[in-house]
Amino acid sequence: MSEKVQLFILFFPVFLFSLSFHESAHAWMAHKCGDPTAKMLGRLSLNPLVHMDFIGTFLLPLIVFLAPGLAIPIAGWAKPVPVAPMNFRNIRRDNVKVAAAGPVSNLILAVLFSLFIYLYVLMIPLLGFTGPHSFVSAIYSLLRMGIYINLGLAFFNMIPVHPLDGGKILEGFLPDRLADLYNQWAHYGILIIFVAYYLGLMRILWIPVRFISRFLIPF
Repeated sequence: MSEKVQLFILFFPVFLFSLSFHESAHAWMAHKCGDPTAKMLGRLSLNPLVHMDFIGTFLLPLIVFLAPGLAIPIAGWAKPVPVAPMNFRNIRRDNVKVAAAGPVSNLILAVLFSLFIYLYVLMIPLLGFTGPHSFVSAIYSLLRMGIYINLGLAFFNMIPVHPLDGGKILEGFLPDRLADLYNQWAHYGILIIFVAYYLGLMRILWIPVRFISRFLIPF
């Protein structure tokens, strides 16, 4: 089995779970802000089947995965969580809170995966494993992968381009006239993302991912 295939087997389940957690966080925050739409439509769920988007969940990660020189795809999105802003108590503020909930949830998951690594390493001797062991190595790699994926998703989704969360957050802080002008470019967002990947600009995401992962990956 090739190294790429082994990496994908580790990557994709963690990626799906992390995306589902991300979207559920949007739905949860929307509900907390007064809008039950996402919950009523079944989006307050960790079931990946209700969140999958062909381009963001499959196509883009696959393209990045197959691209030379990048070990772990750190980009992707799911179907947008349906939101009815008119149900919010403060539309501008709550739109920002709902958008920010996704990246924040991934940062929380990254920290949890780090804690799991600490606990796992402490438990290895208690489980009777000594020396190199493929099962021990696979579990460690899976947890380590979870840190990279969630840091990557957090920073990727903070890019200030629609349909990413960063675009919605930026819109919430812009004056009305600038927000309207900004939204006129919203339908070019996915094209901008693919062009950025083609030009290699997305490698910049690895800078904060690598920096923070040094504090989260203990060994």
